[in-house]
Amino acid sequence: MPIFISYSHQDKDFANRLAAHLVKHRARVWVDRWELSVGDSIVERVQSAIQEASALIVVLSRASVQSQWCKKELSAGLVRELEEKRVVVLPVLAENCDIPMFLRDKLYADFRTSFDEGLKVTLEALAKVTSDTLGRLGTPEQHVDWSIDWELEDDRWFLKVTVVEAGGDMPYSVLTEIIVRGNQEATRRQEEYARRGFAGFGRIVVITALAEIVAKGKVFLALEDSFPQTTGSTLHDPRTGITYDMLISARRLGEDTGKDIVVDCAGLLEAILRSISANQRPLTEKERAELADLILGHAENGA
Repeated sequence: MPIFISYSHQDKDFANRLAAHLVKHRARVWVDRWELSVGDSIVERVQSAIQEASALIVVLSRASVQSQWCKKELSAGLVRELEEKRVVVLPVLAENCDIPMFLRDKLYADFRTSFDEGLKVTLEALAKVTSDTLGRLGTPEQHVDWSIDWELEDDRWFLKVTVVEAGGDMPYSVLTEIIVRGNQEATRRQEEYARRGFAGFGRIVVITALAEIVAKGKVFLALEDSFPQTTGSTLHDPRTGITYDMLISARRLGEDTGKDIVVDCAGLLEAILRSISANQRPLTEKERAELADLILGHAENGA
């Protein structure tokens, strides 16, 4: 899902420089000068790009705040913020100008005195609103940090969820790892999700299924000492031939208080799913149709 950059063409040099640096940091960007071709419907392409973008970077300058195109793009981004109840619009200040009223309560990335410093702040903001692979739940005082890794290992799709619970008045932290390995059919399907541009959805499917299994099984790990506790289970769907082997381990780090610690495995997975969903934009109508076709094809092949 790309990052849409809204700017006045009078600021094209700044916008191109910003976009180039974002690409160097592995961000996908959508800039009209890069994407539009002769004969394209500008309104249709821009509207579609804004709707499909993970976030909207708005370049603020004397020219852009007067541009009718920029005003329309900003309005579309703010409407999405209201509808999706999450941060969508990220303002960056290229020069002194009158900031639009609806952006005055937002923090902005300031490029006026240092491009590098403005870029650093922009990258930090993008990570917070677009990441579906790591995050923080709770407050800085008492929080849960999580990350998701995935790869092919021995030709099998492999996913690992790492969770650290810390903070508050706890003199210890808890490290939990949930490792999932798929069989050949599960691997094939995850690769197909990725090939069609739905890799994130494929991961959500797996984590959702695991959360349901763990919740039904009421899986809790009791940590009585410093040694790790483990539990495992297998998810198998005979209709599709998909199998996922899951191993959950948890251990206490820090001070031994002499008291048992209970790890709510289902609660952790469900909280992570909510966090991922909060940063996901709704699928477009075209994407929903493509995803439905993909899922239907999977169902027919497994029947």
